[in-house]
Amino acid sequence: MLKIDKLAKIKELREITDAPFVDCKTALENSDYEINGAIKWLHENGKSKALKKADRIAAEGLVLATKSEKHALIFELNSETDFVAKNQNFVKLQGEIAQLLLENDFDNLETALTIKNPDSRTIAEMLVESTATMGEKITLRRVLKTQILEGQKVGLYTHSNGQIASVVVLDGGNCTVAKDISMHVSALNPEFNFESDVTQERLAEITQKVEDSPALEKKPENIKQKIIRGMIEKELSNFVLEFQPLAIDSAITVGKYLEQNSAKLVQAVRFEVGEGIEKQAVDFYTEVNSQIKEAK
Repeated sequence: MLKIDKLAKIKELREITDAPFVDCKTALENSDYEINGAIKWLHENGKSKALKKADRIAAEGLVLATKSEKHALIFELNSETDFVAKNQNFVKLQGEIAQLLLENDFDNLETALTIKNPDSRTIAEMLVESTATMGEKITLRRVLKTQILEGQKVGLYTHSNGQIASVVVLDGGNCTVAKDISMHVSALNPEFNFESDVTQERLAEITQKVEDSPALEKKPENIKQKIIRGMIEKELSNFVLEFQPLAIDSAITVGKYLEQNSAKLVQAVRFEVGEGIEKQAVDFYTEVNSQIKEAK
């Protein structure tokens, strides 16, 4: 009988599944060191492990903006650490989910999770299996899919580190303009797209602040209103897209750039990994001990 190189088998299983060392060792021990059997064991035991991690905070991960011929898509896939988010299997999972989301109809996140892959596994089941094999809670946090209508142009931007992404849809214009705006949205992160999106209360506060400015005291009445309007737009440029100087050319605002290119903004959406999630501070010693306890 040939002697089994146990370490080599563990290494092989880790390369295939990216499961933690202890899980691979246990899976092989329970399957007579047969790789396919060990993979099956990992899948079968994945749900219970995933349930144990259900309350964990997954605030790292990747965002992606992509499109097909008919749809634009942006979504956020989370893990607990950036180490796992950089793993090739996590990136592969992101690509598989992107394809499924583009190819299938869904109304919201809940229905998106029910989409099935060619192996008849739902996205939700794929996430559970990934949680088990990667050793961290893996979640699809949010997704937005937009139909591209005739004549519309789409601009996509995903930062090279996968932490920020944006989708811009225009009526008219061209793809270059849409791309420029999507890069701007990613970089500047405007709170609103248009002045009309700002609450009346906030606009009133800005207007009052401007009208009370000492700089207006000696201005002629016939130009004062024009000056007031200019000052209001300057205040709005801090958080409203249409008034912001364009990132690639500060001599022109986003609104004017769109106007010059006969384009109208339909949608501008920006996702950043983990935004709005309160991250849990855990020291290294505590985290290591937690992982050791889980492995037992």
